[in-house]
Amino acid sequence: MDCLTCGNGLDHCHGTLIVHVGGAVDCTDGDCADHDRIRHALIVDCEFLGACDCHTPEHAAPLRHAS
Repeated sequence: MDCLTCGNGLDHCHGTLIVHVGGAVDCTDGDCADHDRIRHALIVDCEFLGACDCHTPEHAAPLRHAS
């Protein structure tokens, strides 16, 4: 089965973009050269994967209080 996006010549990635606390991103496709969100059909927060430690208190962003 061919990828329709590949067949149409559109710039895209077959991997999943993983978003970490603070906005850092990784892609599950080792050949992904551009982590732009628009190139990825699937984007998940790392906390849902259960294996990332960036959601621990020492890595979490400080809370902002409304004034």
